Amino acid sequence: QVQLVESGGGLVQPGGSLRLSCAASINIFSFNFMGWYRQLPGKQREFVARISRGGVTNYVDSVKGRFTISRDIAKNTVYLQMNSLKPEDTAVYYCNARYPSDHDSWGQGTQVTVSS
Repeated sequence: QVQLVESGGGLVQPGGSLRLSCAASINIFSFNFMGWYRQLPGKQREFVARISRGGVTNYVDSVKGRFTISRDIAKNTVYLQMNSLKPEDTAVYYCNARYPSDHDSWGQGTQVTVSS
């Protein structure tokens, strides 16, 4: 079972930036997709962004133009650069890895709080 270790969350003012990192314990080409989801208390986890094995990226509409997902293959790490952050971006962010079998693995989550 892969281990996914997230880092980079924290408190930031509206309009600020954060970069989340997700380090995988195995080669990230083992997965069809790696991505990020977020969850508010009492809410369902929602898709934020993903990158395919081939490098194709997808985003939820609410973050397009503000968030960028990228990867460092040599480090087996995926990043989420978040700019122009809004209070509604506040959530626990989870790294996701999807195997070709459609099995999902998840990180432990990292809190992002956007507040003045």
